[in-house]
Amino acid sequence: MKLNWAELLVVNNPLRVFEQRFEIGWMKKHARIPPGGSFLEIGCGRGAGASIIREEFSPECICATDLDPMMMRRAVRYLPGEERRGIHFCAADALRLPLPDGAFDAVFGFGVLHHIPDWQGALSEIARVLKQGGTYFLEELYPTLYQNFITRHILLHPEENRFGALDLKEALKGADLSVQASLEVPFVGILAVLEKKS
Repeated sequence: MKLNWAELLVVNNPLRVFEQRFEIGWMKKHARIPPGGSFLEIGCGRGAGASIIREEFSPECICATDLDPMMMRRAVRYLPGEERRGIHFCAADALRLPLPDGAFDAVFGFGVLHHIPDWQGALSEIARVLKQGGTYFLEELYPTLYQNFITRHILLHPEENRFGALDLKEALKGADLSVQASLEVPFVGILAVLEKKS
């Protein structure tokens, strides 16, 4: 699901960059990933997250995807040439990633799953493209934050098949993604570092 005007304002402001810098720093402290390797970011938006990931983890390459081709164009404009080094942008649906099985050492998703009607299918795709022993870095929000009386009239999200903490954790387990570290605020959301077991 593409973002509406209100969410574009939320994710494309300087405060979001500071938030992602904090989140990626926390994730790095709880992950064992050597420099190099292939990374994937799902729902990369304007590319700020991909730039921070490159800076913090030093991967060989990052494939940054987003459903919205407009966001791909925005990312190319947002990141100067040198900052785009090693980052490849691709418009892609998280339910049908045009990528081979086991291609990535790490996958990042910042607030993406709650925008996808079939979020379980997206988790299956994430697990498919992740190498065995690879790391999934997750930031997600719960419906109590984005479907309350005020936000449901401003923000655009699927209405059906939403997940809370227990649903998400059960689906992660079902996708063979094991929680290595998590930071959760009840009824708000979760940051987590997960490992693909098989």
